Amino acid sequence: MGAQKQLPGRAQVVVVGGGIIGTSTAYHLACRGWTDVVLLERNTLTSGTTWHAAGLVTQARGTWGTREVVQRSLEVFQSLEEDTGFSTGFVTTGTLNLATSRERLEEMQHLASVVRGNGITAELLDTDRTLELHPLLNPQGLQGSLYFPQDGRGSATDTTISLARGAAQRGVRIVEGVVVTGVQTAGGRVTGVNTSVGDIEAEYVVNAGGMWGREIGAMAGVDVPLQALAHYYVVTEAIKDLPRNLPTIKSGDEYAYVKDEAGALMVGFFEPGSYPWASRGIPVTDGYLQLPEDWDHLGEYYEKMVERVPVLADAGIKLHFCGPESFTPDGQYHLGEAPNLQNFFVAAGFNSVGFLSGPGAGSVLADWIVDGRSPVDLPETDLGRVQRHETNRRFLEERVVESLDLAYEIHWPFQQRSTARALRTSPLYELTSHAGAVFGELAGWERANWYAPDGVDRRYEYSFGRPNWFEHSAREHRAVRESVGMIDTSSFGKLLVQGRDALQVLNRLSVNNVDTAVGRITYTQWLNEHGGIESDVTITRIAPDQFLVLSGPATIARDRAHLQRHIRREEFCTVADVSGTMAMLAVMGPHARDLLGSLTDADLSNDAFPFGASREIDLGLTFVRATRVTYVGELGWELLIPSESARHVWNVIREAGGQHGLQPVGYHAMNSLRLEKAYRSWGHDISAADNAIEAGLSFTVKWDKPGGFVGRESLERAKSEGAARRLVQFVLEDPSTLLFHDEPIYRDSRLVGRVASAQYGHTLGGAVALGWVEAPEIVPRSWFEAEPYDIEVGGRRVPARASLSPMYDPKSERPKS
Repeated sequence: MGAQKQLPGRAQVVVVGGGIIGTSTAYHLACRGWTDVVLLERNTLTSGTTWHAAGLVTQARGTWGTREVVQRSLEVFQSLEEDTGFSTGFVTTGTLNLATSRERLEEMQHLASVVRGNGITAELLDTDRTLELHPLLNPQGLQGSLYFPQDGRGSATDTTISLARGAAQRGVRIVEGVVVTGVQTAGGRVTGVNTSVGDIEAEYVVNAGGMWGREIGAMAGVDVPLQALAHYYVVTEAIKDLPRNLPTIKSGDEYAYVKDEAGALMVGFFEPGSYPWASRGIPVTDGYLQLPEDWDHLGEYYEKMVERVPVLADAGIKLHFCGPESFTPDGQYHLGEAPNLQNFFVAAGFNSVGFLSGPGAGSVLADWIVDGRSPVDLPETDLGRVQRHETNRRFLEERVVESLDLAYEIHWPFQQRSTARALRTSPLYELTSHAGAVFGELAGWERANWYAPDGVDRRYEYSFGRPNWFEHSAREHRAVRESVGMIDTSSFGKLLVQGRDALQVLNRLSVNNVDTAVGRITYTQWLNEHGGIESDVTITRIAPDQFLVLSGPATIARDRAHLQRHIRREEFCTVADVSGTMAMLAVMGPHARDLLGSLTDADLSNDAFPFGASREIDLGLTFVRATRVTYVGELGWELLIPSESARHVWNVIREAGGQHGLQPVGYHAMNSLRLEKAYRSWGHDISAADNAIEAGLSFTVKWDKPGGFVGRESLERAKSEGAARRLVQFVLEDPSTLLFHDEPIYRDSRLVGRVASAQYGHTLGGAVALGWVEAPEIVPRSWFEAEPYDIEVGGRRVPARASLSPMYDPKSERPKS
């Protein structure tokens, strides 16, 4: 596989990178019948980071989609040898996740419930049963464990070679010792690669470059934020009478894992205080990189594991290994098509779970390329989430270290990052801070999540129960429902779309009809050709040939790329991201009209300013664009304000608001308000894997509008066939129980779905959620509302009410009052 350096002039697919993910992609493409594939490896297969992978296969991933990827990996581990004749070394050993604190045990109770939604077996064990399965453990401080009996381990090198052999047997060409030096593009599409021995034309290019993924992305003009960090493990000398194939131990409180290996023990670490390596670019090497030992850093963590596994105390150390691994700013890997370059796919930044995820990730990518869509719903890995600043070297050095620091910590609900903060701030940042704002961060934006009253500490106290901000957010929630609240929504993305053909472009993309009168706002989705929801936006027509598209802060770059991709060469339409030029305030609640009416000469009455209207009005001493719309289910206006006037408008509203019961409101309350009204959020409740019929958004679809829309044929088929899957609103009957996300949903004791997003509904009086429910076959709408339903939370099934219509104000009378 390595001797031949003569490359073909073209290939259907070029895969860059010969680690486990690149070879898996090539193998699965070949299994789907796509054999005109060339895999290029700059050194030798496995020589990047695959060769030093510890070989663990653990299913306890953080999201539903990434757990599905591991399920696919398990299928590969269990079937590959029979196909290729070459072993993966996989054995089923199980994993014991140790609990050495009450908080850790509580996390495991929640995790045990969540993974059952993926069909994963997980058992909570007491200390005695834990010690039966792993007698080498010191029981001191041990409160039990979470056991995954189907987990295992294998050989990363053997698996990669087996995948490569299977690919080559089917006709894939694998060439080692070839460096990709450039990526060719034309018309927004990838067209090939330049290499150290010649160029290859290609319809598709897959960036599976591991640590080099960032540089390969840059060649194509695609941002792939990655940073290599020093990552350690230790292998002991042989230990006499050591049992074979013990369960892997993972101890989060001690930042380490332990597995037996060839009569010895391997101890690996996810310890705080790691450091970035080669942040200015990965050096040119022959592969198989190793970094220097650092016992000064690692010693205290090894000593903790000696206490937990006493047999380590007398074991000599055969190998102290430190190798670089690539990590990402948010701890999720990058998997999917680049938003700004068609047919350029990325699979990189696996945060030290590349071996266990790689076979499945390659399977997903192959299906995605062949079928034109992902077989697994993975908005969390979408390249469209990437922000430009995330490829900044200094940002990566700060933020990515934190990704590793937090890897083995307790994963708390609503946990906030602490590094690289105050990067993007609203013009109202200081004023909201003065009002008591406690900030969170999203896409680099500082956002007021809740407001602390005078005398209350402005900090998060994390908990799986009611958090320290619960009552403060409840007060904000009630203000919007009962009087009036004001939310700084300046972080929302804003695209100015204009030109002769702007209407034509937007109407072709949108399921709704945006050919409205000037001064109207339209809520719509943009679909892909398969009918899946790519974007969820509002579009305001501000002139015959000018439109303002509003999107979320985390999706604006993705939405802009999607829009630009659909502008035809002959069309005159420009798109500008104007997010930073305007602040935005949402003034919402039954007293919103009285409050704003006292500050403007404009007529805000229902007849003069109906729901969906948008126009420029005077406010205080300036002018703003006021749009009568809502994301919280109440009467209100969104105010778009020139940044330079934002402070003035905030102060004017605050000064007049006292007599109307005005409260500043944070994003936690906005989330609880929107969930009570069952408003959807892209990336949480809906994504490219969901269609508008299933998602309950068919009311936005104008089936017969002139020219149709992208995805109409697929959506029409879905409509005519009926739905066996729908997004349903739930409220727990027990008001003391909280929901977060991914909890499994049961109906008559049968697993039927999972929670997509949730928050406590202070008006409905219980935790409220949107969740996906699947029926055994296509059924009427009424089936989905028929009870009984239970949602499993922390090992306990809690009865829940279900509805396809919003439980709060189902006829939407309040926003239109």
